[in-house]
Amino acid sequence: RLPGVGHADVGGFVGDPSSNLTKKKSAAPPPTKRLVIKAFKAKPKLPENFEQKTTAKLKDAVTAVHEKRPVNCSLEELYQAVEDLCLHKLAPDLYAVLQELCEKQISARLESLEGLPLDPVSFLNKMEDCWSDHSEQMLTIRSIFLYLDRTYVLQSVNVRSLWDMGLVIFREHFLRHKQVESTTTAGILQLIEKERLGEGVDRTLLKNLLRMFTALGLYVESFEKQFLNETAEFYATESSRLLQEVDVPSYFKHAEDRLQEESDRCNFYLDASTRKQLVLTVEKQLIQEHASMQLDRGFAALMDENRLTDLARLYSLLDRVDMLDQLRSSLVAYVKVTGAAIVMDEEKDKEMVQGLLSMKAKVDHILQKAFQNNETFTSSLKEAFEHFINQRQNRPAELIAKYVDAMMRSGNKTASDEELESLLDRLLVLFRYIQGKDVFEAFYKKDLAKRLLLSKSASIDLEKSMIMKLKAECGSQFTNKLEGMFKDIDLSQDIMVQFRQSPQFQDRLPPNMELNVSVLTTGYWPTYTPMEVRLPEELTTCQDLFKEFYISKHNGRRLMWQSSLGHCVMRVQFPKGLKELHVSLFQCVVLMLFNDAESLTYREIEESTGIEGTELQRTMLSLACGKPNCRILLKSPKSKEIAADDVFTFNSTFSDKSFRIKVNSIQMKETVEENQQTNERVFQDRQYQIDAAIVRIMKTRKSLSHNLLITELFQQLKFAVKPQDLKKRIESLIDREYLERDQKNSHVYNYLA
Repeated sequence: RLPGVGHADVGGFVGDPSSNLTKKKSAAPPPTKRLVIKAFKAKPKLPENFEQKTTAKLKDAVTAVHEKRPVNCSLEELYQAVEDLCLHKLAPDLYAVLQELCEKQISARLESLEGLPLDPVSFLNKMEDCWSDHSEQMLTIRSIFLYLDRTYVLQSVNVRSLWDMGLVIFREHFLRHKQVESTTTAGILQLIEKERLGEGVDRTLLKNLLRMFTALGLYVESFEKQFLNETAEFYATESSRLLQEVDVPSYFKHAEDRLQEESDRCNFYLDASTRKQLVLTVEKQLIQEHASMQLDRGFAALMDENRLTDLARLYSLLDRVDMLDQLRSSLVAYVKVTGAAIVMDEEKDKEMVQGLLSMKAKVDHILQKAFQNNETFTSSLKEAFEHFINQRQNRPAELIAKYVDAMMRSGNKTASDEELESLLDRLLVLFRYIQGKDVFEAFYKKDLAKRLLLSKSASIDLEKSMIMKLKAECGSQFTNKLEGMFKDIDLSQDIMVQFRQSPQFQDRLPPNMELNVSVLTTGYWPTYTPMEVRLPEELTTCQDLFKEFYISKHNGRRLMWQSSLGHCVMRVQFPKGLKELHVSLFQCVVLMLFNDAESLTYREIEESTGIEGTELQRTMLSLACGKPNCRILLKSPKSKEIAADDVFTFNSTFSDKSFRIKVNSIQMKETVEENQQTNERVFQDRQYQIDAAIVRIMKTRKSLSHNLLITELFQQLKFAVKPQDLKKRIESLIDREYLERDQKNSHVYNYLA
């Protein structure tokens, strides 16, 4: 709203503003003033003795500062005096006067320190006071001469600032007074040594003096070189002493503590530039110089005692000095020695696999927790395990297969499904290390067959899981026969369902008899030696009925009964009650003889059953000389050996509390003959593989020297083999006219198409 404009209330009106404005005459402008600057009629002159008086005043002020007494003039007055001198171009003279005053003061102070009969700490305190006074005095002087510092110094070349001028003067006189310099350096080094020996020292004093060295540019020349040399000597002496006094873990703990102490020393009072060289010096004297000897002296004990903290410290310290290769070599050597002791101890074969599993778990735990899962260490450990586990050919592979067999039979009675799966994975790691995988396959296949046929497997799902793991590890060719065995079991169950649903066969079975038959494909299952046995009429009838049924369904096929794998569940009426016995087929045949006789001689039993002598002796021992709760027969005379005239009698006093009694464990136990046969089959299969590899190589190369052929065979064959064995196979192929020796060079072989 413009000034003078009326304002009506609501319901009124606002008039025309232009009608209420009055015109004012504009005011006249003020008269213009001009400023004229005229030169002095005469050049101004400085007062008499201006320079001398002003300089004297400033000198008195500087002297008062140096003598730590009050200044007569105010700082503002002194600052103005400096400015006046500078404005009248007297700055160079003033700078020279100030420099001279500072030089006299510094020289006098340092001279006063020379030759003082003081202990190191007292002398260092005096030196610190000297430096502290100098620093404070130079700051005060600079505040007085600030105008000089900001004008003349900045505008002039090769003229130092007042602070730098003070530092240069102090440095020159400090170096000139050799005794002061050497005493100061020696005192600092002596205090540091005392601190290293555990005594308390004034760290602030050390910090201030070392900062003085740094400010003067003398830190490296006057202190650091000597400090590093004495550090090397100190720790060389200390390490030699500790090697005689403490064990390996304590030594490396001390080394770690010392490195931390030196790091703290750098943080508090040493210059940052010293850290790298100081740490390198300590590392060299405490770690690098003695690492190899300490590893030889105490690494095995650390591993045996599973000292994770000490091992992690060892790894960290050796990593600092780039000596992890030595640690890795010690670890590999330890694993080889420890593993070989487990593998080569024939008396503890039963504990071998568990020992290897425990050792592998322990080493893996150490690798993870102490050695940071170092990839190089992991690779070297793999080679170490492969080295020692194959020092004893074939046996570790056999025992791993037997361990799996025992685990599959016990199943989740001793562990949960997750724990069993984890155990299978750990066993598979051991399996990877063995070269004789065909040995493992042979024994695993034999044991799997018994588990399936005798219904001893605790979990079919776990069995199939193991097959899948082996398939993923070795390929389908490795597990083809194993998978075929499961297929046979499944098909056999279907066949038995059909058999039981056929009235024309089921009705003809003897009363109170049930039959279960597993039909096996010859190529999938282990080779079993047929054993003759004269079956009772009831069992013969069952066999004939099933054979008739099967041939009617599968015309052209031939059935061959494997009596050694048969097992029976039979009920026996003892005077003290009915019992259900789980027995092998041979045990069943023997026991059924006692339906018609109270006692029989061994010779009579042998004639009646037709069982081979060794097998019959095992059977009779299991029935008459086994555990007390399994002695269905009584032997006379009592002994562990069986003679032809020994008499066996039905045990009418048998009184075990259990209703179901297992006597057929004899079938699960591997005989010496079975073990030999399995190894022989593996050896035979290997010969075929060697022959095939030789022919395959020679067919490709046509002509090859003996050494080159042996080299290629080692590369292609997946199991360990001796050169002399390869030579025998080559000779065999020459005899069979697959190869011939070259007529000009007998060390060269030619392929015959």
